[in-house]
Amino acid sequence: MPGLARTVERTLDALGYDRVDVLGVSFGGILAQQLAHQAPQRVRRLVLAATGAGVPGLGGVPGSPRALLALATPRRYYSPDYYRRIAGTLYGGQARRDPDALLHGSIARFSEAPSLRGYLDQLYAISFWTGLPWLRRLQQPTLVLSGDDDPIVPVVNGRILARLIPNARLEIVPGGGHLFLLERPTEHAARIAAFLTAEDGDDPARPPGRAQGTTR
Repeated sequence: MPGLARTVERTLDALGYDRVDVLGVSFGGILAQQLAHQAPQRVRRLVLAATGAGVPGLGGVPGSPRALLALATPRRYYSPDYYRRIAGTLYGGQARRDPDALLHGSIARFSEAPSLRGYLDQLYAISFWTGLPWLRRLQQPTLVLSGDDDPIVPVVNGRILARLIPNARLEIVPGGGHLFLLERPTEHAARIAAFLTAEDGDDPARPPGRAQGTTR
């Protein structure tokens, strides 16, 4: 994970961005935490969605065994039929009723599938990762978003993150699955934009306005 975060830093250098706001989802949320830890001067604010403080046993609470088993291979990216069969069990939320709704009419998920080597490298990178030793030292204002119907990353992981990061706020998405950002994108985009555009002196633990969901 430190190596992947360094790659992100080099990408920011190439693009000419000195300081950015970072939104990380699932594995991307772990990478976002790592980046904020090792390059704090590069990250202004954090949004961590459907992610946790570490792998199971190292700060994270495991999800459904059936969901974790489905994650072991990238097969869902290669076969639309297989994706539709396991989407509800794997992602929860809206996928339980209509797996195609998460695709928003795009075939990119299947036409740009990851390579097996790339997928295995990703699993290797996350193995034994935990942010427990340093999460309390993160100073970035952080919005933690968790769906309460996420089979991969149960909502308790969001609660752990929000308690460990000093300037964090947790918002729970009722009925949200692992891909809740794709379920109601306009609503969540507005929520995230409000957080990112709030004044620097605002209390990150207090929502700027009334939003759907539960706040700790």
